[in-house]
Parts: sequence; structure tokens; C-alpha cells
Amino acid sequence: MRLSSLTDYAVVMMAAAARQCGASCRLNATTLAGETGLPLPTVQKLVSKLSAAGLIESARGTGGGFRLARPAAAISMADIVEAIEGPIALTTCVDTARHDCAVEGGCQVKPHMSVVNGAVKGALAGVSLASLSRNG
Repeated sequence: MRLSSLTDYAVVMMAAAARQCGASCRLNATTLAGETGLPLPTVQKLVSKLSAAGLIESARGTGGGFRLARPAAAISMADIVEAIEGPIALTTCVDTARHDCAVEGGCQVKPHMSVVNGAVKGALAGVSLASLSRNG
């Protein structure tokens, strides 16, 4: 499993936002692009996705910008991944709405894949943005 570069950038951006001021002040996309080295259009796209997922709050106009919607300790790596990638589902067999696996009918592993998926999701949920934003 490999996360998309957009998800990787979202983690970098959220960690930088947490280091800057967390939920206590507003940042702008230009400042965050400068700090992270990410292109401004990418930061703007991520702000939109992360805002839609409820991880950041944004405001337009004078005094606008964005900030974390909750403390960094209350945002997990799983939250960020799901905001960009969608629900964590390692295989199609953990998605009960899909039935496009060629061996689904006789698969002996399928009943166990939800446990594997839960373990991966749990591992990501156990890593807080606060821990990702600490220096060193």
C-alpha cells in the first residue's frame, strides 16, 4: 500500500500548521506553501479537501485564512488519510458495496480481511498530528 503524493503533502501541510499555531491562529496558504515547499495551488487544493472533511476551518477576507478545526492531539493520521483518499479499505472485499473480486465466492481470506483493514486503520488512528508535528 502506498499513499498518494497528495495525501503525503496533506500530512506535511497539517504538521506545519500544527507547528505554526494549531487552532489558536489563522494561517494563509501562501505562508504554508513557503514553509513546506509545496506549490501554492497544491496547498489551496488541500485546504479545500481538508476543510470539507472538517479538519481545518477556513475564512475568507480580511483576517481570513485557516486553522486546525480541533487540537492537533485530536487529529489522527487516519483522519488525514481519509480526508484525501476516502475510507481506508485495503482490498475490495472490505467494501461491502463492491462485488468485483474474481474469487469472492470461494475466498477463504475474505472473512479475515476486515481484521487486517481494522489493524491498519487502527495503527493510523494511533498516530496523532501532535506527534507528527514535533521537531526532531
